[in-house]
Amino acid sequence: MSHHIPEVVSWCLAVALVAVAVLLVRQRGITAAVRRRVAALEDSLQSRDTEVRHLVTVRLPAVTASMHQPVPLPGLLDERLGGTVFAQGLQAVMDTFTQAVDKAQARADQSAKAALKASMRALQGLAHEQQLAISDMQERHDNPDVLRDLLQIDHANSQFGRRAQAIAVLCGSWPGRQRAASPLTDVVRGATSRIRDYRRVKVHNHADVAVVSRAVEPVVLAVAELLDNAARHSQPNTTVEVGLQPVHNGACVVIDDAGVGMNAQEVQRAAALLSGQRTVDVSRLGDPPQFGFPVIGVLAARYGFSVSVDTRSPYGGVRAVLFLPSALLSQIDLDGPDTTPLAPPSREGGP
Repeated sequence: MSHHIPEVVSWCLAVALVAVAVLLVRQRGITAAVRRRVAALEDSLQSRDTEVRHLVTVRLPAVTASMHQPVPLPGLLDERLGGTVFAQGLQAVMDTFTQAVDKAQARADQSAKAALKASMRALQGLAHEQQLAISDMQERHDNPDVLRDLLQIDHANSQFGRRAQAIAVLCGSWPGRQRAASPLTDVVRGATSRIRDYRRVKVHNHADVAVVSRAVEPVVLAVAELLDNAARHSQPNTTVEVGLQPVHNGACVVIDDAGVGMNAQEVQRAAALLSGQRTVDVSRLGDPPQFGFPVIGVLAARYGFSVSVDTRSPYGGVRAVLFLPSALLSQIDLDGPDTTPLAPPSREGGP
């Protein structure tokens, strides 16, 4: 029986070797799986670290930058993280930061507008006092040279008052003057007298309509800003052409300049400002600040007229069109200085 012992030992060794081999294969598989899992975790951790850096260095600064110029905000770098709790946490940080920036910006804008509004009221008061003093001097002096100098001072003071008035309006104030209903031609002439290059403005025709009392000063201010913008953005030796055009449901003031025009992006930005639908942040009006279009937009939204600058002028520059609806117009009474309400256009008749 002893001769069977080596055979039994051999079988035992074989079984042991097989068991060891199975264990080794299984252990190798487990080790490989663990290594893959560790690699996946390291990759995920690295990806999340990268996302956090991207949040701090790109996404959050983009929120601040978008306050000055609206642009799409960047998202996640690794789309595999989309929908995860980690991604939701990052978005929560973005939302909280955005709300904080909005609140801080709103507080800063309110403070700036309050300070400007108070300052402009004081300046308007000073301009009015100076205007009274100039008028008094014009009545007391008859020397042509003195009167000529007083007229120049008066014109400079009117420009100063218009600028203070415009900034005050942008900060939430009212125009501050109540006038009687005035012919549209006189409104345009009044606006022309408030700009520096008034000699370059040529009004070609007349319109037999008047602007109602409550809208006279706002329209004067809006037209003055359009004329000033047209004159400043065109050559000094060119003219600014103005036409008054009655239309089916109101009247238009058409202003053409021979300036450099605007590109598509500038036209789009101007349309947004002139619509008056967007809150204007006085800290984002450029350096130096450009108050013209924002002021016109505020007045247009408040009083019910509209302004567009999306058409090219026949002279190569910009055509600005201020449209006054019938509600802001009245008929001129040819028998006296008063005006009568402008009847709404009939639907049966033509323009």
